[in-house]
Amino acid sequence: MIEKLQELINQSRRIVFFGGAGVSTESGIPDFRSVDGLYHQQYDEPPETILSRSYFSQKPEAFYRFYRAKMLPLEAQPNAAHRKLAELEAAGRLTSVVTQNIDGLHQKAGSKRVWELHGSVWRNHCVRCGKAFAPEFIKESEGIPRCSCGGIVKPDVVLYEESLDSSVLAGAIHDIRRADLMIVAGTSLTVYPAAGLLRDFGGSHLVLINRDSTPYDGMADLVIHQKIGEVLSAIKVEPVDM
Repeated sequence: MIEKLQELINQSRRIVFFGGAGVSTESGIPDFRSVDGLYHQQYDEPPETILSRSYFSQKPEAFYRFYRAKMLPLEAQPNAAHRKLAELEAAGRLTSVVTQNIDGLHQKAGSKRVWELHGSVWRNHCVRCGKAFAPEFIKESEGIPRCSCGGIVKPDVVLYEESLDSSVLAGAIHDIRRADLMIVAGTSLTVYPAAGLLRDFGGSHLVLINRDSTPYDGMADLVIHQKIGEVLSAIKVEPVDM
């Protein structure tokens, strides 16, 4: 299977990688929906409720208590998958990364064109005056993090009940429509509207790399049920001939 993936990558010039939480598990960041994922842990209220816009508005202190404990792995480092994708981009084979993750690990690894569908913990702004804050400000604060103007400092992450950023969505769709190879990895493909982006792909080959089966397995040219870092680290990157 690795040989087949290598062959597809070698003959492609516009690869788009679409990734979910499974891409970052090898960096020590737990995913959401697997058996030992965040959504299967016990909390007073479900994580889906805590990470919603209405909960943020009604119970901001409880929201930030959960957010600091579970959503700010600032010390995490890129794994083999992140590094290989950055290498593919530098070699002129990968157009962009479309990610559902908010951890910023693709950029840490050196990727330049990254469409963060669900935002990023690394960007935070005062809801009143718009002043920018580093994630450490939220992590080290107590209670509700506030700007000097009194406004709440909110992470630029897309909460449940919020819409995706239209410009990010448009950029991701543009690249997916132009791609000749799409590699989808580490996602259950059950979260919409993100998962629906696969319908915009009309290129030659679709590859799925995921621990478990997905609703799109039947549409793929190649399905690999292995760890993403192990699969991608076996790929040799050759620059595109000019």
